[in-house]
Amino acid sequence: MRPTSETVIGDAMSRWVQGHRDLPLLLNQWCNVMRWELRPRLFLRTTEFLWQEGHTAHATAEQARGESQLILHSVYDDVIRNVLAIPSVLGIKTPRERFAGAVETFTLEALMRDGKALQAGTSHDLGENFARAFGIQYSDAQGTRQHAHTTSWGVSTRIVGGLVMTHGDDRGLRLPPAVAPVQVVVLAIKDEVLEEAERVTGELVAAGVRARLDANTAQSFGRRTVDWELRGVPVRLEIGPRDLAAGTVTRVRRDRGGKETIALDAVVTDTLAAIDAIQANLLDEAETFRDAHTRDAAKVDEVDGTGFWRVPWDAVGESGEDALNERGYSVRCLTRADGGVPQSVDEPDLTAWIARAY
Repeated sequence: MRPTSETVIGDAMSRWVQGHRDLPLLLNQWCNVMRWELRPRLFLRTTEFLWQEGHTAHATAEQARGESQLILHSVYDDVIRNVLAIPSVLGIKTPRERFAGAVETFTLEALMRDGKALQAGTSHDLGENFARAFGIQYSDAQGTRQHAHTTSWGVSTRIVGGLVMTHGDDRGLRLPPAVAPVQVVVLAIKDEVLEEAERVTGELVAAGVRARLDANTAQSFGRRTVDWELRGVPVRLEIGPRDLAAGTVTRVRRDRGGKETIALDAVVTDTLAAIDAIQANLLDEAETFRDAHTRDAAKVDEVDGTGFWRVPWDAVGESGEDALNERGYSVRCLTRADGGVPQSVDEPDLTAWIARAY
């Protein structure tokens, strides 16, 4: 057990930062963390978990805020959206939900298939608060001692749970190709097609595809296909004696099922196109689901059911948050009317995104 990382890093920064030439100080670490969890839930809330966290120190408030936004948009949202195919709502936390000691907390909120929200990652602008607490000071160009402005940000193995719950179905995982350890499995149905299956696998690997040959012909065909479906491999190519005689292979896409026949001499180009299509389709499906389960309400009393609820922040306030918390809801984040990320909770006409959450 240990205190929050900001206390550990803050103490170190107070020794590492002395002059303005030491700034910005950009730190990143991967570590395992122990936390007390009353009700552990696999991936989402566990006593021990792996996470990535960053800590930075800057000379000005503008630079610190810029760093927090860079991480939110160009790192976390880019990876979560374009690699994991999970669409998120980006916004700012309310004072109640804000990280303790932060000036502002920015967040990514995703909607799982059971209608509950999941905080996918956060980026904190800590202002001078931790710098003052831990003595993180530097001498500026004029020799005057100044407090640094710090940030912290992190994601954890919780996002693995988010990946499973966003895309999984009753047959198992459905992995986006960008993150799948195995993008294509080539399944040889009989021993007499092994040579051709090996050749196809080799061509795919040479083209940059993470392909694997399943040559376990001693096991039943049905058992093998179920195993690969459970693992969420995006593309399955089946080659049997009839396929070989016809110069074709049978392709199955994990995202939508169904079998398609493609020519052997076009297997590489066709598979590359299928990989891109699956990545886009999984994101589109997740966005469609989120949008279909997002509703508008004029006041908190109208919030009832799963999914996201959008309510004018002016109609919520602290008393509204109290009422929502009593019913198992929370304000996941605040956004501008156009969906943009506000830089302060004091901006006018903000929208509160409300949901039950993990």
